[in-house]
Amino acid sequence: MPYEGRAAVLNEAGRDVELEDITLEDPGPGEVLVKMVASGVCHTDLHVKNMNGMGMAFPILLGHEGAGIIEAVGEGVTNLKPGDPVVIAYRAPCEQCPACLRGDPRRCWVALRPKQRIRRKRDGALLAQVLRCGTFSTHTIVHAKAAIKMPAEMPLDKACLIACGVITGVGAALNTAPVFAGANVAVFGCGGVGISVIQGAKLAHAKRIIAVDLSERKLEWAKDFGATDVVNASEGDPVARVREIADGVGVDFAYEAVGIPKTIEQAIASLAYAGTAVHIGLPEDEQHVNLNFGNMDTGVYWNKATIKVCHCGDALPSNDFPLLAQLYLQGQLKLDEMVTATTTLDQVNEAFHAMEGGDVLRSVILF
Repeated sequence: MPYEGRAAVLNEAGRDVELEDITLEDPGPGEVLVKMVASGVCHTDLHVKNMNGMGMAFPILLGHEGAGIIEAVGEGVTNLKPGDPVVIAYRAPCEQCPACLRGDPRRCWVALRPKQRIRRKRDGALLAQVLRCGTFSTHTIVHAKAAIKMPAEMPLDKACLIACGVITGVGAALNTAPVFAGANVAVFGCGGVGISVIQGAKLAHAKRIIAVDLSERKLEWAKDFGATDVVNASEGDPVARVREIADGVGVDFAYEAVGIPKTIEQAIASLAYAGTAVHIGLPEDEQHVNLNFGNMDTGVYWNKATIKVCHCGDALPSNDFPLLAQLYLQGQLKLDEMVTATTTLDQVNEAFHAMEGGDVLRSVILF
């Protein structure tokens, strides 16, 4: 039977998000229908809005950081049933690409997706779902393997954060470039993802975790989540200050969670010998980074720097999402403190404005 709901939709390039009535088909084979409980408001959705859809066809159903309750399952789905609480993953491994076939699903680049089954009610137009999710909606349809079951005691208004920002940051520090115990770590950019990197580095028992940002408020937040030192990048050369704090030689790991060339270059220049820099922040189209290879102190060649890119924390959601939920339930992962505002579906534009102003770590839409 068809389902009906409401959703935050980008109808055309250059327009604000609009609330639309939607219709949803029954979930198909290997798919599930999820009734949303909560969705985090992530910078990626703002990028989709500001970058005219990022190549997606309009109309676009926003949202990809969501949690909810299974309402219906499609043919062949045996691991989930109506009533199960789930977090939606945007990178469920396909099991068919070269990475999956060689036994490395964390490097899958062909994530499973549902068939397009959600329509704008007023004209029947099919909605594209951001990152195969579409969680700014009362209901959505996703691939069953992208719906990760949560413990019954896990609050879904906190669990939704695991879906993107938290797994991206924690995963960067535990999966993409695993921090070793006693390491010196720098984190450039202390929004939701950067704060999660700090939490991941703390879980890995880093010796120093140096938070770098332009905002004193974010630096205060960083200390609350485990940063041992903070550097305000507006008050001098952040690279020199990071290297000074890190025993005068630089950090073993530098994570860049902003997505602009300057901070990527700073992260790389902050490394100690044989250190690793990880780029996490989503860049804009046609951005370029200038690297100094020849400097004897900080050049990529002489410093034997490694540069990595992190997508979604190189996560294996079926394994990592329940792990993060358990860490939260054990008091080792802070999620409550990351929610600095709650909002409603009809206030998505206001939530984007708050994000652009740096006033929130995470806004969470409650349904």
